[in-house]
Amino acid sequence: MLHSRTAWLRAAAPVAALALALTACGGKKGAAEPSTGSGSAGGTNSADAAPQTGAEPTRTAGGGAQRPGQSGTGQYKEESGKTTYDVVAQKVHIGTEDETKKMVQDPANAKGLIAATAYVKFTNKGPGVVKGLAKVDDGAEIYADGQRGGLLIAAPADLPGCEDPIDIDNWQVGESHVICRTYMIPEGAKALEVRWSDEGATKPLVWKFDGAGRAE
Repeated sequence: MLHSRTAWLRAAAPVAALALALTACGGKKGAAEPSTGSGSAGGTNSADAAPQTGAEPTRTAGGGAQRPGQSGTGQYKEESGKTTYDVVAQKVHIGTEDETKKMVQDPANAKGLIAATAYVKFTNKGPGVVKGLAKVDDGAEIYADGQRGGLLIAAPADLPGCEDPIDIDNWQVGESHVICRTYMIPEGAKALEVRWSDEGATKPLVWKFDGAGRAE
């Protein structure tokens, strides 16, 4: 089955540099970049997820700050209907300069910026199967020192630890997937946040990380 977003992503790849230029840090939500597409970056600087204690992390409904490893509950409007998800930002990978240059068509567009990738785990809580292309990852954003980063569309989505939504079909209730989103942020940013919300939500779920991508 050929998903509509598959064709869009392939078409978007040649214009990644343009999208980056239009979505520089500090842009407002709903700025020039399309809201679809997801990406990831891997490497040696990734921060591990919060240590597991054996107990299931406490879930919270609605928005607000989450503790490291804690999942929050929210809803997202998929093509097959409104779906409830448990959501947890597991870690943030801060790319190297070389990794960042490989992700953009023109390295000059990345001057002063670095790629940061949020690893977000989503668990389908129902009421039914998510059919077709899941879009729940579209709600994930990275903020650096209080400013939203620039979404890097057409970033690679097939690196270790990240799943490509295009490959997820008939997402069953109780099933979990880790989907990644890559943003360009100012190099040397001190405080990072991964935020997730449904479109139109007034209070997102928020996970805090330091400038090295370590959970706070």
